[in-house]
Amino acid sequence: MLNIKVFGIVQGVGFRPFVKNLADDNKIVGTVANRGSYVEIFAQGDDFDLKNFLNALQTKNPPRSAILKLDLDNFPDKNFSNFQIIDSVHESGDIFVSPDIAICEKCKEELFDPTNRRYLHPFINCTACGPRLTILKNMPYDRERTSMSDFPMCDACKAEYFDKNSRRFDAQPICCNNCGCELYILGKNLRGHDAIKFSRKILANGRILAIKGIGGFHLACDARNFNAIQRLRSSKTRPTKPFAVMFKDISAVKRECFISDIEKSFLDSPQKPIVLLNKKIGSIAANVAPNINKLGVLLPYTPLHLLIFDFPDEITDFPDALIMTSGNPSGIPITIDDDDAIKNFDFCDAILSNNRRILLRADDSVMDFIENSPSMIRRSRGFAPLPIFYDSNKKSVLAIGGELKNTFCLAKNNLFYASPYIGDANDLRTIEILEKSIERMENLLEIRPEIVICDKHPRYQTNLLAEKISKQLNAPLIKIQHHYAHILSCLAENNHHDAVIGVAFDGTGYGDDKTIWGGEFFICDTKNYVRAASIKPFMQAGGDKSAREGWRIALNFVNLDVARELKLADEKNLRGVQFLLDKNINCVVSTSVGRIFDAIAAILGICSVSSYEGESAMRLQAAAERSNKNFRAEFKNTDEIVAEILIRRLNGENICDLARLFHERLAEMTAQTIFELSGRTRIKIVALSGGVFQNSLLTTLLTEKLRRAGLKILRHALIPPNDGGICIGQAIYAKNLV
Repeated sequence: MLNIKVFGIVQGVGFRPFVKNLADDNKIVGTVANRGSYVEIFAQGDDFDLKNFLNALQTKNPPRSAILKLDLDNFPDKNFSNFQIIDSVHESGDIFVSPDIAICEKCKEELFDPTNRRYLHPFINCTACGPRLTILKNMPYDRERTSMSDFPMCDACKAEYFDKNSRRFDAQPICCNNCGCELYILGKNLRGHDAIKFSRKILANGRILAIKGIGGFHLACDARNFNAIQRLRSSKTRPTKPFAVMFKDISAVKRECFISDIEKSFLDSPQKPIVLLNKKIGSIAANVAPNINKLGVLLPYTPLHLLIFDFPDEITDFPDALIMTSGNPSGIPITIDDDDAIKNFDFCDAILSNNRRILLRADDSVMDFIENSPSMIRRSRGFAPLPIFYDSNKKSVLAIGGELKNTFCLAKNNLFYASPYIGDANDLRTIEILEKSIERMENLLEIRPEIVICDKHPRYQTNLLAEKISKQLNAPLIKIQHHYAHILSCLAENNHHDAVIGVAFDGTGYGDDKTIWGGEFFICDTKNYVRAASIKPFMQAGGDKSAREGWRIALNFVNLDVARELKLADEKNLRGVQFLLDKNINCVVSTSVGRIFDAIAAILGICSVSSYEGESAMRLQAAAERSNKNFRAEFKNTDEIVAEILIRRLNGENICDLARLFHERLAEMTAQTIFELSGRTRIKIVALSGGVFQNSLLTTLLTEKLRRAGLKILRHALIPPNDGGICIGQAIYAKNLV
């Protein structure tokens, strides 16, 4: 008899029913059970049958599962008469939690089959799809440890749950039209299908609807209705930041966007992320994603989404594209319950909710592509909390992450679990949500941190929380330089341990010399770093305003007369900031590449003031992508790059060509600095990290130059290069330090 321990994504994906059926097919008797951190199988049979069983276990496993390791031991035979799924038993160890999974094809078919008992059921699911992480209290993954424990199964569902031939055999979120969760319109006596019909009327009539989904609320309206979108922008205080668009199907996507095979494979994957696609000249309203070339696109991933698009009612001309943006007030995480929805969405014409509790919020993941490879922008639903594997010690760590785009990381042994996206943590409400999310993830993953680590920035709210938690746990608190953490996150994702030339370009990070860093070249490994070079420092005047108002940075490079000619700002503001620069009042030394992007965007008249983080850089890239001009490679430092672009701008050259010139000059400067460091150190591996490397044009230009020189490039793929990924780098450092 074999005792088999299966580690990986094997809970919440129909793995035990699969094992049961496989055992019966191969004349194997024994048991299978969840053990919290793994699935344990006792398999008894003759050698031939056991060999076939073991082979099929690894090659025919359910499509949503992932077997990462098998431990095999021989045991004496027991008196088994058949093969059974037995009660889960909790044991400690490495834990793998399945993310939430988009509706599968078989459930889609049943959803619209009038002969099926789950016809038009908005919560249809099976062992291959449905909510997982967001409804889970703790492991092992059984119904009583999920928010579905609130809903007793009807007799028909119970029969399927215990039927080994059913697709819903041991499916924990199982429910149907006669049991389980229920839809309703808040404040109205409309439930179930009537709530869906009412919601469709709201959207078809150009109004705004809040919708409770798997990981939180969305705000929706017709993506072709300019006025509805403008009203949503006004209500959310979001004047220009792009909205995501949910299309009914791939055909609708292709009418509005260009899409490659690899982009389609991710867009329509079980994770169903938002994918950034190049826009066509179509009928999507111009104010959905103004001033940029890409559109954030996603497909329906819950049965409710499908029903909203395609419910059999009297509406015959329902939109095939809906704005589907995160339902949250500006600056705080996505809303997950009715009380907050009522407070936060008073501008909505209706709120479609349900009574299934969300235990851990999970916003939509966002993905771009660079050189036909994924480049994660926001890692959340569908991907979190799948761990990163990185050889390390057994110490357990809580890495609190950064202030912007916050995610945190819990690490134990060789596993690094990054949380779903939390958001910008400069609001006390976000800090409260972050603290509760950490507690829930600690319980779920059974990790009690022995070390806490955070950023070195002295004014981060996240650091105050880190200090609080370290005292509660009586655990040491370690602080790490922001950009070094960026590079370590890149090393972790690429499973690299040796020394690299690390290039960290972003908007803001607290430097070891108490200035603002953001254009850094390191010689580093997982234990130490040396700041080997940086872009030429300049002054940021005006505190936090300088991160939003690129014209303030531009004043470092132009005199007042030129600033007036370029109409960077009004006379009062120009004189005020020039005074600050002249007297070094409320100014800080900076090497931020992100702020250089802001300055160039202002000088070119593309964007002087950003209404959302990264706006000027995104618009500058969009302008550069409209140019077909190539420039001769020339090495110049940042001062010289800005001076050249300024002269050409004053000479009346094309704005898009100059935006392209900036990207090419910056790529050349970066490459030449890397070549010099490589020659000096003989290091041939380069790691690129930081939010600036979300820029696909800059990253592609730089990568091409480095490859031609024979250097190996480490880049991010499924961990964001922005601050949403630094928690993993923090955790790597903490574990290597002890």
